[in-house]
Amino acid sequence: MAGERRPTSLPRLVSGWAAGGLGLVMVTLGGWWFTIGVGVMVHIGLLEFFRLAQFKGMRPATKSTLVACQLLLICTQWSDSGGLPDALAQAVLPVAGAVICGWLMLQPRTGTIADIAASIFGLFYLGFLPSFWIRLRDLNATNLAPSLADQPWPFTSGMALTLMACLMIVGTDIGSYVIGRRFGRHPLSPISPGKTVEGAFGGLACSMAIGALGGTVLAWSWGWLLGALLGALVTIFSLVGDLTESMMKRDAGVKDSGDAIPGHGGMLDRIDSYLFTPAMVFSLVTVVLPMLGEP
Repeated sequence: MAGERRPTSLPRLVSGWAAGGLGLVMVTLGGWWFTIGVGVMVHIGLLEFFRLAQFKGMRPATKSTLVACQLLLICTQWSDSGGLPDALAQAVLPVAGAVICGWLMLQPRTGTIADIAASIFGLFYLGFLPSFWIRLRDLNATNLAPSLADQPWPFTSGMALTLMACLMIVGTDIGSYVIGRRFGRHPLSPISPGKTVEGAFGGLACSMAIGALGGTVLAWSWGWLLGALLGALVTIFSLVGDLTESMMKRDAGVKDSGDAIPGHGGMLDRIDSYLFTPAMVFSLVTVVLPMLGEP
């Protein structure tokens, strides 16, 4: 559900398939390779976000926030791999926020509330939230995917859960488009006129079906039910991410966040649905599954 659909074209198809293939390779490799891939997308997306903010007359702490977001991703992976105490990794966000505010106050032209808000939201939106993709991919507890308990690398619970989450987002996007195009009658939100209530339910059904299948394949307790619930939450959170980016673009008066991906617009236009979902998925699988007494 990442933005409005564009007519199918060769550049769009090629770049879409290339992005999907590269994403699959990144998820499969995991570790620092996955972190580097996430870092590249975050960097491009953050530049696009600051471009939108500048269109509104804001002057965010661009360089400081770019560095802080990369440091946050690096420390998350470093902590997960055992090379850095978790407490230090968790300290990056508040310390970076304070540094960004201090930097804005030291400028010849003192920053405004809007400048601070744009900078801190950028740190949260494209630093803290994407870091949960790294945390999700680094999971290796067998009780989170019992069916993979005896499988060799790279078939870990983290890889399975990351792929499952991505597939549910893709399923939401495809289901929304197909059902919305065929049966859509009622607009979902004035923020994004191309989306309909019928399309949203189509995406919901598709994501729940993928989640139910995934929960069953991974041998969760109440696998199909818990998986379907996860699929429903993924649809809701991906929709929030999509509409949030659409709202920012509308406020800035632009159609696309950029032109980084041929035929698709900017990086933010493609990853908006992927920003709010990983924290929810990570929290659900690490909190709810153990409560259900997975073996």
